[in-house]
Amino acid sequence: MFRLISSALVAGALLVVPAAISNHYADQARAEATDKAAKTDKAAKTDKADTGKATKTAKKKKRELTAGQKSARERQRQCGQEWREAKKAGKIEKGQTWPKFWSACNTRLKGKAT
Repeated sequence: MFRLISSALVAGALLVVPAAISNHYADQARAEATDKAAKTDKAAKTDKADTGKATKTAKKKKRELTAGQKSARERQRQCGQEWREAKKAGKIEKGQTWPKFWSACNTRLKGKAT
């Protein structure tokens, strides 16, 4: 009789314990997922706020252009204007592209400067 009762208890425990463990892990996984989602939302909000601050900070730390950079930009503007005028007038050779034109124009303008 004792053997029969013991086997019934063991069988019952084998049925109940895995279900309880499963529920425990499911609850734990849900809690972790909720925490992770909350952290992600908070991080996204923080990133948006930080982006605005970083942009403002970056604008403050902007360095002044060197003389070489200023002259390079001026040459590029001048060459761009020449390119647009030549393109309107139809004076661009077949196969000529902006990078090729820019290279030749930049070299020509650098030669004039010296």
